[in-house]
Amino acid sequence: MAASIIDVARRAEVSTATVSRALRGLPNVSEATRERVLRAAEELSYSVSPHASSLASGRTGTVGVVLPFVNRWFYSQVVAGIDTVLRANDLDILLYNLGDERVHERFFARMPLRRRVDALIVLNLPLSASESETLVSLEVPIAVLGTRIPGCWHVAIDNAEGASTAVRHLINLGHRRIGMITGALGDPRGFTTPIVRQHAYRTVLAQAGIPYDPDLEAPGHLGIEEGASAMAQLLSLPDPPTAVFAESDQMAFGALRTLSRMGLRAPDDVSVIGFDDHETAELLDLTTIAQPVSHQGELLARQILDALSGASEEPTRVVVPTRLVVRGTTGACSRSAPLS
Repeated sequence: MAASIIDVARRAEVSTATVSRALRGLPNVSEATRERVLRAAEELSYSVSPHASSLASGRTGTVGVVLPFVNRWFYSQVVAGIDTVLRANDLDILLYNLGDERVHERFFARMPLRRRVDALIVLNLPLSASESETLVSLEVPIAVLGTRIPGCWHVAIDNAEGASTAVRHLINLGHRRIGMITGALGDPRGFTTPIVRQHAYRTVLAQAGIPYDPDLEAPGHLGIEEGASAMAQLLSLPDPPTAVFAESDQMAFGALRTLSRMGLRAPDDVSVIGFDDHETAELLDLTTIAQPVSHQGELLARQILDALSGASEEPTRVVVPTRLVVRGTTGACSRSAPLS
C-alpha cells in the first residue's frame, strides 16, 4: 500500500500540516525540518498528489464544513460565525450534514470532499481513529470544534468547568437536592460533551458532600420537548429537586414550560439553570452558563485562513472561556419538604 502523509509525518516526527507545507515549499518551516520531511518522504516513496497541491493553492475557493446537526440552534450559530469570516475573505462554504448514521458511513466511504475544498472544518463530530485519518489524508488544513484530531487546529470550551460553575452556583444558593437534565446520554454515536458535563455535575456534588441520586438525572436529548418531559419526570419523584441544571438552554426552556403548566414558578418552587446563553434566554430571564457560540465559528475560520496563508506554523488550540450569567430563574433554596 502506498505511503500516506500520515506515514511521512510519523517518520519525520512532525505534524501532517508541517509535512504538507514542507513538501509544497511554503514558509514557516525551518530548513532542518524541511530536510527531515523530504528525507522521510523519499524513504517512503511519497509524493504530493496533484489534486492536493491544487487544493492547497486555494484554487477551489471553498471550505468544507462537516457537522452532525444542521437544524440545531448551536450549529447554525457556529456556521454563521464561520460564514461571516470566510465570505469576508472571498471563500465559500460547502456544508455536509452527517446527522443520520447511514449518511455518516456513506460520507466516509465515498469521501466527496476530495478535489472540492481547500480546507475543512469539523464541528463536534464523533470520529473513529480511521475516520480521523481519512480526513487528514485529504492533505488540507483542518480545524475542529470540540473533538480533537491529532495534528489539526482546534477550538473548544471547557465543558467541565462550565458545568461545574452551574452546579456550584446552585449549591451556593443552599440547594442540596439538585437534579440534572442530561443531553444525548447513551447516544450510540459517542458524543462526549453530555458525558463531560454529567461527570462534572457528579463531581461537584461529591466535593460538596452531597450524595449522588441517579433518580435526579433525566434525559432531555438537547430539545425543548424532551426537556419538558425530563422536568416532569423529576417533579414526579417523591422527593423532587429544589434546583435543576439543564445541559442546554433549550432543555431549560422545556423545563420552565413544565413548571408553568404545573402552576409552579422558578425560582420560588424550583431553581433552573441552563447552558449556552441562547438568544431567548434573556427574554425568559433564564440563568445560564454563557458560551460565545458564533465567536467559536469565527475562530475556526480564522485558523483556516492562517493555515491556508502559511501564517500559522503549527496547528493551534484555543480554549474559549464560559461565564455564569445570573438572571431570575435561580434563587436561594426555601424548601425542605417535597412539593405537594
